Amino acid sequence: MAIPTFVDHVTLHVQAGNGGHGVASVHREKFKPLGGPDGGNGGHGGDVVIRVDPDVTTLIDYHHEPHRRATNGAPGAGSNRSGANGEDLVLSVPDGTVVRDEDGEVIADLVGAGTELVIAAGGRGGLGNAALASSKRKAPGFALKGEPGEQRTVRLELKVVADIGLIGFPSAGKSSLIAALSRARPKIADYPFTTLVPNLGVVRAGSTTFTVADVPGLIEGASDGRGLGHDFLRHVERCAALVHVIDCATVEPGRDPLTDLDVIENELARYGELAGVDLSDRPRLVALNKVDVPDAQQIADFVRADLEARDLDVFEISAASHAGLKELSFAMAEIVRARRAASPAVEATRIVLRPPSPQGVDRDFTIVEQGGQWFVHGDKPTRWVRQTDFSNDEAVGFLADRLNRLGVEDELLARGAQPGDDVVIGDVDDAVVFDFDPTITAGAEVLGRRGEDLRIDPSTRRTNKERREQLAAKRAWEIEARAARERGEQPPPKPQLDDDLMWSADEEYDLDEEQSS
Repeated sequence: MAIPTFVDHVTLHVQAGNGGHGVASVHREKFKPLGGPDGGNGGHGGDVVIRVDPDVTTLIDYHHEPHRRATNGAPGAGSNRSGANGEDLVLSVPDGTVVRDEDGEVIADLVGAGTELVIAAGGRGGLGNAALASSKRKAPGFALKGEPGEQRTVRLELKVVADIGLIGFPSAGKSSLIAALSRARPKIADYPFTTLVPNLGVVRAGSTTFTVADVPGLIEGASDGRGLGHDFLRHVERCAALVHVIDCATVEPGRDPLTDLDVIENELARYGELAGVDLSDRPRLVALNKVDVPDAQQIADFVRADLEARDLDVFEISAASHAGLKELSFAMAEIVRARRAASPAVEATRIVLRPPSPQGVDRDFTIVEQGGQWFVHGDKPTRWVRQTDFSNDEAVGFLADRLNRLGVEDELLARGAQPGDDVVIGDVDDAVVFDFDPTITAGAEVLGRRGEDLRIDPSTRRTNKERREQLAAKRAWEIEARAARERGEQPPPKPQLDDDLMWSADEEYDLDEEQSS
């Protein structure tokens, strides 16, 4: 199996780093056993960034290693120590790389050295309990979990950025021409489809330096996938000008310079319609190649007038003897200078991918009723669910407070949700189902002891006020029972007291004896 050296389209699977978890900690030192919350925040996960590097000319690295992952953020620690952020993963790509999603939609067109795109954002680190403390929740017994990093599958397509594109039939001499004009050394042979990848060469004409690329495999039907043109026609999109390299020495039947030119132009027009690119405005030059052959020189002289009648600049050249190459190179340089003067300077840009919210600008969430369940969609509710540690009752209560402040409960009531209905929040794969209960109070004022939430796990422990009330009821019964005995009447029923205050079922109290003692 041949190992490719030039790859211009790959499928890339990227995973951004996960955010580190926050920590719940209480400051402790001598004579200060409870010095307040001091749990630090978790670090943010690293982003996956695609950046244009002028030194990279192929996507072959991602052909061999299509799975890439950034580093995770570190968890927080006590003493208000935040975790370290994960390192960004920078993927270098050639100039002219197009990034598409799985459906083929263009996400970004990266042109210009240093241009970059955040293709997958790292997860945010969770807050520690020090950051969650407030006037009502002075000592939170929980922390938020870090968010997972984005996971995406994208397609990278390379469209070679060259100033001049050489186009023509196989064996027309494009590789020989680029070797004669520059220091590029492409493979040259006397059979069709010798060039299997686009070749780039740097040409200097006077004070102008520009790049030249040959586009291999163009034959009739290339726009429909015949030959190699279907894979490499896209490389002509960025060229400032196109040079038709026409073989004047071909011996194939039905071939002549005018027919070859018409066939290639037809394929360019059909490709432009399919790709949505207008190539008709690119300047054309015609290089009648191999005029060092006597018969080819005669053919070139014969068709030159017809080509010039089409307003085309015609050059008779020979890649073998270098005849006419100086005139051709300076003509190409003039087109490049004019194109650069008319084009604004390309500045490096940093593109940050922010998918549009399906809920709109003014809505943080939407609610959809389906199959007897209420599905809450939105970036905030989904993110809050991912941050919640459901093994901690106080953390669950904090989630309930956030959803209530956002207006989820009011919207559910307005939509007709009934107590006991299932409310589903989160991604499809890891959604969380809640029982809707609008009677439960929300707010930090209902918190019990540290680490508990009365809405989740009601405490049965008596308050001091309740204990005093029960003790007073017991004493009042004793007084009333003693008075009833003195009148010869039966004492009233004993009050309902807690277990630690109740009398035993078989215990009989002698109130007179108790009074004397």
